[in-house]
Amino acid sequence: MAESMNVEQTRSRRWLARLSLLLALLAVVIVVVFADLHSIAMLAVGVVGAVVSLGAAFVFLSRRGVVRWLAAAAFVLAPVAVLVVFAFAGLAWAAVASAASWALAVVTGRQALAPDRADWQMPEHPAAPPPARPFLIMNPRSGGGKVGKFDLKRKAEDLGAEVFLMDGQEPVDVAAVARQAVARGADLLGVAGGDGTQALVAGVAAEHGLPFVVITAGTRNHFALDLGLDRDDPAACLAALRDGVELHVDLGMIAGQTFVNNASFGAYAEVVESPAYRDDKLGTTLDLLPDVLNGHRGARLTARADGTEINGPQALLVANNPYGTGDIAGLGRRVRLDGGLLGVVAVSVGTARQAAGLLRGRHATGLSAFTAKQIEVTADAPQIPVGIDGEAVTIPAPVVCTIRPGALRVWVPRDRPGVIPPKPSMDWATLWHLAKGWR
Repeated sequence: MAESMNVEQTRSRRWLARLSLLLALLAVVIVVVFADLHSIAMLAVGVVGAVVSLGAAFVFLSRRGVVRWLAAAAFVLAPVAVLVVFAFAGLAWAAVASAASWALAVVTGRQALAPDRADWQMPEHPAAPPPARPFLIMNPRSGGGKVGKFDLKRKAEDLGAEVFLMDGQEPVDVAAVARQAVARGADLLGVAGGDGTQALVAGVAAEHGLPFVVITAGTRNHFALDLGLDRDDPAACLAALRDGVELHVDLGMIAGQTFVNNASFGAYAEVVESPAYRDDKLGTTLDLLPDVLNGHRGARLTARADGTEINGPQALLVANNPYGTGDIAGLGRRVRLDGGLLGVVAVSVGTARQAAGLLRGRHATGLSAFTAKQIEVTADAPQIPVGIDGEAVTIPAPVVCTIRPGALRVWVPRDRPGVIPPKPSMDWATLWHLAKGWR
């Protein structure tokens, strides 16, 4: 039965691949043939418009002041101008029809290349026995006050949990608080707070082999997103205490500290280090990005991983499992958290062409993306600024990152939104080989 389903699934994918290639061909035919010979000139207009938009986007990121906003205007107006030219030439219909055909080609192509569920869904294990003394750390300031808004303390205590509120003015050593709780007999640890706090307590849970619960009370909850948790209702995460399943999750390590998402060096770390970053992430990033892209900030880095060496990257991201193929900044999603590998992305920009090419994603010439079990980062300075799960720290060079496969036992609710299937990259060569099969 299962073999029959696999054969049918393979057949469906092959026909989707053929349909995708046919639609892509149709997109070209519409412009080149059915819109008269004028279409060659119009095609050139379209290419010029795309180049202008790409260049304007990079200028927007790498400049400040009036030049930045002129670039933003050019980015918006370039495609509008292309449409106007097509309309005056009487070819607007061709542009729309070709774009629609191309869009359908991409949709069907991605469906043909979509991975099987077993490739992207982490295995679930029984979460038993129920915890007798669960201990949860909650940050009432995190996420704009979600702990109070969703009444998380009372709801957790109703389920038998002991709750520690980080409500004082002084900084709290959450790892020490978690260790003291374990010494008193806690048999489960959890956090309602940001990813940085999650990572510190997760390290203690892994150290003692205890289950760990993530409550989505942070601002972005990247770790929770990749666990398939409900980010809109943090209280729903508490169901893991009474009706949960267990996921075996990897942990990243950097200089003895745990990270659940990523450790970032160079450009991104410089941005995170800014005092204004926490209150205005977007504004701070845009303000500092021109300096880091033009090489005016930070130490010169060298990264070595499993036989690969990268010299002088402006930005380096080391992730607990690789991010999706379309993301170069560690702001997207990870397919799984149990692959046992670090995801490494390095940005090395030496020319304006390479800089503009970064907007193409992972196929850019100034970008290196690979996986490794260990990576060493050195610099021409004794200390290296690092962003660890969004928290700025400074670590003596060299800095070594490793991964601990399956180190963390995460309990999640049985009933949860789940992980969105990964969007495959459009690999036309793979699509062509898939389409050629006739069985």
